[in-house]
Amino acid sequence: MSDIVLALGSSHGPLLSTPPDQWELRANVDRKNPALAFRDGTYDFPALAKLRKSDYFDAQYQLPVRQERFARCQKLLDALGDAVAAAKPDVIVVVGDDQEEWFGEDIQPTFAIYHGKEVLNRALTPAEVERGIQIGTTYSQRVNHPPQDEIYPCATELAELMIAQAMSDRFDVTSCRVQPNDAGTPRKLGHAFGFIYRRIVRSRPIPMIPVLINTYYPPNQPSVERCYEFGRSMGRAIRAWKKGARVAVAASGGVSHFVIDEEFDHRVLGAMKARDEKTLFAEPEYMYRSGSSETKNWIAVAGMVAETTLQMNLLDYVPCYRSEAGTGNAMAFATWQ
Repeated sequence: MSDIVLALGSSHGPLLSTPPDQWELRANVDRKNPALAFRDGTYDFPALAKLRKSDYFDAQYQLPVRQERFARCQKLLDALGDAVAAAKPDVIVVVGDDQEEWFGEDIQPTFAIYHGKEVLNRALTPAEVERGIQIGTTYSQRVNHPPQDEIYPCATELAELMIAQAMSDRFDVTSCRVQPNDAGTPRKLGHAFGFIYRRIVRSRPIPMIPVLINTYYPPNQPSVERCYEFGRSMGRAIRAWKKGARVAVAASGGVSHFVIDEEFDHRVLGAMKARDEKTLFAEPEYMYRSGSSETKNWIAVAGMVAETTLQMNLLDYVPCYRSEAGTGNAMAFATWQ
């Protein structure tokens, strides 16, 4: 049988790769956003700034604070990379969401597991780079995607076992055996997966299994409880794998953004650490909108380790504000060991 030897959670937002003096690029996107989700409301930027007006936010997004937060985050990402290296996994399962990178309006699976032999993380096209410049994600693209194509091996046998276990556990999971493509050109690997593999795994040839959860797009987003139970199913499949392998699992994304809500983050992270399923499941679904929905990837990983003795260690929580309205990305970094 195989073991989960390490689980980890990491935010993957653009501010982790963007120099602090350039965070305004993303703040300008916030200022044009007519639908900023905050708790049970949706606001344009002026309305949100009025609602949340506070000296706290005015102080938080100043450049010296940004610089300190950015430096903290880099040390934490390095620590996660060191943890993966020390664990020496044979396979890494990465749980992330797809933001119209592999899937789009034609099809959006609630749960999907990739079980091909390899996956391509291709270099970006000039058009994709130009779009990144327009929305302030150029710096993060350079981390998520290589300057030249990279091919990562995948653990097909375990992926297929995970699919079979999910079906047995009454999850109608989507089987994805071939990387989606357009007229033969593979679509780019999602940033949730590219970030983990390049920044934390450091592009070592560890076989990967991409698990895609539709946290982002209505109308078929899974509930918190459903994500947790899906994680439990995947954990059972990993432990049943007869290869005797060392498996690492990673949650990519989250926590609250594009509007930071520190109270929400501490509630959810605390509940995961305490294995408090009741508190996790009681959180209203409207709290998991926009980028904050990626927190469900963490909840799936919490489910994966629920039947193990691994304990969560929250390495740090770093709210990275970029505007007077409290927009930005709250970053969290954790291990289960």
